[in-house]
Amino acid sequence: LQVYSGHEAVLIILCASLSQHRRFNYRPKTDPYCQARYTFCPTGSAIPVMKEEDIIEVYRLQAPVWEFKYGDLLGHLKIMHDAVGFKSSLMGKNYTMEWYELFQLGNCTFPHLRPGMDAPFWCNQGAACFYEGIDDAHWKENGTLVLVTTISGTMFNEMAKWVKYDNETGIYYETWTVQASPDKKSTVWFDSYECSKFILRTYQKLADLGAVFKKIQTNYTSIILFSGEPIYLGNETSIFGPLGNQTLAAAIRDFYYPFKPHRTVGEFFVDLLKIIDRVILNHQFYLFYNLEYWFLPMKFPYLKIVYEEVPLPIGSKTSFGV
Repeated sequence: LQVYSGHEAVLIILCASLSQHRRFNYRPKTDPYCQARYTFCPTGSAIPVMKEEDIIEVYRLQAPVWEFKYGDLLGHLKIMHDAVGFKSSLMGKNYTMEWYELFQLGNCTFPHLRPGMDAPFWCNQGAACFYEGIDDAHWKENGTLVLVTTISGTMFNEMAKWVKYDNETGIYYETWTVQASPDKKSTVWFDSYECSKFILRTYQKLADLGAVFKKIQTNYTSIILFSGEPIYLGNETSIFGPLGNQTLAAAIRDFYYPFKPHRTVGEFFVDLLKIIDRVILNHQFYLFYNLEYWFLPMKFPYLKIVYEEVPLPIGSKTSFGV
C-alpha cells in the first residue's frame, strides 16, 4: 500500500480531474451557424441487431487523414484516421464504424469570432457514424485493414448499446493532448478526444465483453502540446459578457484571431508569425476543454505529432464469447 502526503494526494486528484473528458446528460442541438464542408456521415444507418449465434470478424481500419482528397500526403506525417470494421458471417455484410468531427477538424480545434458576440463561438461536436460496407481500397492503399478479433452476435449487440451511450454522452471533439514533457511517463494534463480514442474505447468494451484480440502492433496518432501546469481561467459566463473579466476576454479573443480561415497566402503568413510569437516566443496558449478555458504556459518542444503504439486490450472469453 502506497501512502501519499496531503499535498501529493491533492496533486494526483488535480491531474486526474484535468485529463478526464467530461460526459454530458444529452447531446445539444447544433447551431445553424455551424456548417460542414463535407456532410457528416452521409450514408449512415442504424446499427443492426445481429443474431446471437452470428460470428463477426472485427477489423482495424486506419488511413491518412483526408486521404480522399490528398492521398498519402498526411500519411507521411503519420497523421492518421482510425475506424473499425465488422464482417457478419450469417448476413454476409460488412460494416464500418468511426467517430469524427461534425464540422471538420478546424472547427473543432479553434473557434469562430463572430461579430456582435463577446465569447468565441465553437462548432466542436463529434459523433459516431455507422454505415454498411467497408471501402477496401481506401483503407488498404495507404493504410491498414487487418483482422484483430472475432466476436459473437451477442457481443456485438451489447457493444451497440454501449456505442449509443458513448455517443450521447461524449459529445465534444478535442484535438490536443497536453503533456508536461515528451517523456513517456510525463504528466498528461489533458487527453485528446478524437477518432482514435473512440476506437480504443470500442476495443476495450469488446475486451470487457470477452473478445480475445490478436497480438499485433497497433499505433495511433496524437498531436501533443507541451506545457507547465495549466491555470484555470473560468467558463464562458465568468469570463465574457458585461460581468466578465474584460482583460482576460480580450486576451483570449486576440489569441484565437490568427487561427481564423485565410483568404490569401499573405494573410496566412502574417498570422503564422503572430502564432509563433504568441505560442513559442511568449509561451502562451489558451485551451478550451470541457467547456472551460485554461491557460497553458508553453514550453519546449511546444508541439509534436507522435505515432506511438497503444497495445490491443487483453480480454478473456466469458458468457458472451464465441
